[in-house]
Amino acid sequence: MNDKRIPKYLQLKRELLSWLESGKLQPGNQFPSENEIAEQFSLSRQTVRQTFGELEKDGWLERIQGKGTFARNPERREGEAVKTIGIITTYISDYIFPHIVRGAEAELRSRGYRLLLSSTDNTKEKEMDSLQLMTSQPLSGLIIEPTKSAEGNPNLGYFLDLQEKGIPYLMINEKYRELECPCLKVDDEAGGRKAARYLLEKGHRQVAGFFKRDDLQGVNRLKGFLSAHREYGISVSPQHVVTYTTEQKADFTYMRTIELLQGPPEQRPTAFVCYNDELAVILMDAAAACGLRVPEDLSVIGFDDSSLAAASGTKLTTLTHPKTVMGELAARQLIGMIEQGDRYEDTVFEPELIVRDSVRKLSGI
Repeated sequence: MNDKRIPKYLQLKRELLSWLESGKLQPGNQFPSENEIAEQFSLSRQTVRQTFGELEKDGWLERIQGKGTFARNPERREGEAVKTIGIITTYISDYIFPHIVRGAEAELRSRGYRLLLSSTDNTKEKEMDSLQLMTSQPLSGLIIEPTKSAEGNPNLGYFLDLQEKGIPYLMINEKYRELECPCLKVDDEAGGRKAARYLLEKGHRQVAGFFKRDDLQGVNRLKGFLSAHREYGISVSPQHVVTYTTEQKADFTYMRTIELLQGPPEQRPTAFVCYNDELAVILMDAAAACGLRVPEDLSVIGFDDSSLAAASGTKLTTLTHPKTVMGELAARQLIGMIEQGDRYEDTVFEPELIVRDSVRKLSGI
């Protein structure tokens, strides 16, 4: 409950929902009292009461005067149409994901839909668990962010099951290449191209790129990075293209950055294009450990225009991500698919370069 970016009642709500989803609390079981939960999570009783109110409104619990608070299934209300939307993202409380979820949540609630959240931590096993949870109960539709979208998908059967049941779904940030469904995404190739172009225009010729290889976003950003170099007729040193997996995000990229910055001066990069802002912060920390300053000694560009970009010591030049707008539009499109049978093509957002303080023009250019 320590994520300051998310209201405490929402963090508690997710924790209590996990009790229900995991079976720790079954329908009919009694919840601990407000005072007990407040003490367990070091929260005010008012916060717990607000959370209980949200869960009661969504149909996950009922309060019986003189007896207590009891778990229930929201679909058990007789005669009521199922209006539950599932959202599965790789993460919920980290990075840009709270903005995406909040955007979708606001739109869905305004249209009378309940929200069921789950995250995968970008692992196929947890994606399977999330899909099992979603498909095991009445569901109106599903918004999902693919897990390791550049790799084969062992969970395709769940999506085929959704299609067979007539449950609409769409994807955000990317989609599995094996499936035909609407997708809302950033033009990642264009973003990688814009980032590299900007550095090349500033006179940089030794530009290193760090890209995630198990998600298509990273694959496409790398594609744009290489494309910009071809346009300028500038070759890319093989050692300046660094790809990594979800599990290698922190330690591997940090150490690889130090290796590059401590290499021979003629091979040392003067600039980095980073898969996202989170990685850019890791690389700037590694540069600082080498005694280098950004942008005086090293230029850095991120991606996603997250809160990290403006909060870092050196304000980060980065590419935009629609975040809240993506969540709102995904919810709106899914409701159209559910209620009117609407069909949608992919929605592609053009990323814009946000110039801040992390890039300098090389002298003499």
